[in-house]
Amino acid sequence: MQMNMNRREFLAAFGTVAAGAVLAGCGNSNATSADSSSDAKSDEKKGMTLIEDGKLTVVAELGFAPFEYMDEKTGEPVGFDVDVINAVAEKMGLAASYLPNQKFDTLVPIIKQGGKADVSIAAITITDERMESVDFSEPYLDSNQAIVVAKGSSETEETLNDASKQVVCQGGTTGDEWIGENLPDAVRVPVDDVTAALTGVQTGLYQAMVVDLPVASYMLAQSFSDLQIVKEIPTGEQYGIAVSKDNPELTQAVNKALEDMKSDGTMKEIETKWFGSEI
Repeated sequence: MQMNMNRREFLAAFGTVAAGAVLAGCGNSNATSADSSSDAKSDEKKGMTLIEDGKLTVVAELGFAPFEYMDEKTGEPVGFDVDVINAVAEKMGLAASYLPNQKFDTLVPIIKQGGKADVSIAAITITDERMESVDFSEPYLDSNQAIVVAKGSSETEETLNDASKQVVCQGGTTGDEWIGENLPDAVRVPVDDVTAALTGVQTGLYQAMVVDLPVASYMLAQSFSDLQIVKEIPTGEQYGIAVSKDNPELTQAVNKALEDMKSDGTMKEIETKWFGSEI
């Protein structure tokens, strides 16, 4: 989800970390300076920390198909990002566990604050501003933005830049930022729900929506055939997995997992499943 759209990072050493932790806990009160030095090394090698042992706790905005959304039959999150993070967790010897749905603009703050989730994956575009708050994995997907209007509409980027036009977006996204920068005269309407926003374009409440191109393409093919993409915006965004700056070993582990997924074909399989081909 923009706010700038593309890709992301992974894996850490558990056996060595666990052994180091046990040895560190077995020192006696007569520890020598050599023992202290050993303990310091142990501290340096303390690997990644997790909210819950054996699990990779994930926070996301679960209304952004095809990246993450709730399966109506099972009540479980599904989507491209869900498959990616499940595979990442598996490569790390963990099981991914999702927190309840959160608003998109709260995801980076939640990871920055710590204590609730290990990572966030939700089509989050890597931006300089976000990188001030959290670390990101290596990019795992590239993306652009799109302007969506009703079929038969004569609206263009130029005509939308007018005080009489309402352009909707998901709040806190790169699409939100793009409207502010490129359609400064239009009335920008940030909302939480993508489906509600597209429905508003469908009914004429809004003249257009700016949203990530893969989402627009998927939603129009699935549910909104009376809407059309009037312009693909080449923003050159890259999506990444957000991790706390206090947990660099976790970022390294995630990057290693992503690297393995690319080399062994796992990422290609997931992209083909959700987009029909490798992106």
